[in-house]
Amino acid sequence: MTPLQHLASILRQRQRWLLIALLGVLHLALLAEADRAFGTLCWLVDVGLFILWQPFIYAERRLDLSALAVIALLLGCGIAFYGWWLLIVWVVILAALVGGRVMFIDHRPTRIFYLIAFAYLLAALLFWLVPRVVANATLVGPSLDPEFAWGMPLFLLVMTLLPLSKDSDRPGGGMVDLFYSLFIFLLIAVLVLGSLAFMLLRQSGYFEAVFNTLTTIALLLLLIGWTWNTRPGFTGIDVFFSRYLLSIGLPFENWLHRLTTLASSESNPEKFLSQALTEMLDLPWVEGGIWTAGTRNGTFGSASQHFCHEFSGQPLQLTLHTRHKLSPALVWHFHLLAQLANEHYIAKLRARELQQVSYLRAIHETGARLTHDVKNLLQSLHNLCYLAQTANGEDSKRLELLLERQLPQITQRLQQTLAKLQKPQSEAGGALPAAMWWKIQQQRYAGQPVSFAAANLDPEVLVPSALFDSVADNLLHNALLKRQSESELQVHVALADDASLLSVCDSGSAIREEVLADLLHAPLASENGLGIGLYHAARQAESCGHELRLACNEPGKVCFELHRSGHATAARE
Repeated sequence: MTPLQHLASILRQRQRWLLIALLGVLHLALLAEADRAFGTLCWLVDVGLFILWQPFIYAERRLDLSALAVIALLLGCGIAFYGWWLLIVWVVILAALVGGRVMFIDHRPTRIFYLIAFAYLLAALLFWLVPRVVANATLVGPSLDPEFAWGMPLFLLVMTLLPLSKDSDRPGGGMVDLFYSLFIFLLIAVLVLGSLAFMLLRQSGYFEAVFNTLTTIALLLLLIGWTWNTRPGFTGIDVFFSRYLLSIGLPFENWLHRLTTLASSESNPEKFLSQALTEMLDLPWVEGGIWTAGTRNGTFGSASQHFCHEFSGQPLQLTLHTRHKLSPALVWHFHLLAQLANEHYIAKLRARELQQVSYLRAIHETGARLTHDVKNLLQSLHNLCYLAQTANGEDSKRLELLLERQLPQITQRLQQTLAKLQKPQSEAGGALPAAMWWKIQQQRYAGQPVSFAAANLDPEVLVPSALFDSVADNLLHNALLKRQSESELQVHVALADDASLLSVCDSGSAIREEVLADLLHAPLASENGLGIGLYHAARQAESCGHELRLACNEPGKVCFELHRSGHATAARE
């Protein structure tokens, strides 16, 4: 490694010294106004230091012949046109890059370091360079050349004393925001050209022109800042600017509006996806495309082979054919659109699956409920058969009357069960007078150890017979099964005078705590009958506007109640 390369390597590791050296050599170039050769030499050295300091390309990168030719051409043009205007452009570029780097620095001493460098460049521009290009020297006013020549090096001395952060002193440690740099470049250019324009048009002094230009720029920036984000209650232009950046104009926004409308109107996932992607043809960049989603696929538009872009997702695989090559920003936007279409498609697939699951669940619950209805009917038939087998000659008349009343009811309930099987979503069943239904239940369980409380029922009150039959059969069947293990158990059934409350109580043991959490809310694996029957009875009660609940769970008193929802609310209040 040559000594020059070794020195360059050391300088690359110390960005602070590179920038200080760059400004110091620039100061010598500014002071050498009478010696063109020395000034040009200092400027060339300054360009070399800038190449080592610049934050865009690593200094270790090897340059090919084309890059060297471009650099040699630029340096040749700089030597040929070297003068005050070249130095003005050079200083403005340096000030824009330094100012753009300040935006990303949080370390206070480092920020002050770059602000001092920016202040030096701005002072060199306003106090040294611009006055030398003014056509009428009498308008320049008092010269500040001595103060600049001897005072500005103090800025460089202060920069050497400031402690910098470790990250900013590494090669490429500081980033430059291109937008801020361009904005600062334009502001400084407006300041310079505005000052010259004030001097030319109004024949004002140089410093007065600079002050007027600064005041005008400040007022314009204040106005732009106010319109960008006005007071609460008013929309600033930042909303429109942000919307434009996010949508790149109206085409994307219109497509998103159509996508939302289509998502609410089309339920079939494949048709929705096909129509949504076809809507992309209205975008000015799209000629056509091919999509694949699971086992389905389709095309839209024309398949041009000039520019092809693939957007992979799960399950949507989209290939777009465009008229022009898409920029990275447009690729990102199209990727976002493909993801939105994919998410809507997945949502519709899941909605269809849920619909199918709901249908299967309805069939399953209906089948389970009908199984219990058939079981209850079979229990009633067993009771009738038992009475017929044990009846003697004296009871034949009473048995005949019982069969005449019970068999039509069993036939009617079998017809209701068949109707439920044909229409799983409907609750088939009619209404009976409460007094008639209560008498039928007393006759049905006449041979069982079940006591029915006396009730003064209104003859005009009706009850949904299918619901009351199902709930009563399940509760009484479970209570009678419980009696097999608790021989002293007594079962009591009561019906309110207005038929708004049906209660079934037994004097047995309380229901276990581990069963209570899911009782009436989920199917239970149980040996004594408190399983799926009560769960379906509770769901059936909900669908009919009633509520089945465990009213009391104490040893010696376990009560279930079926009541209308309105009466339950009033009772709680």
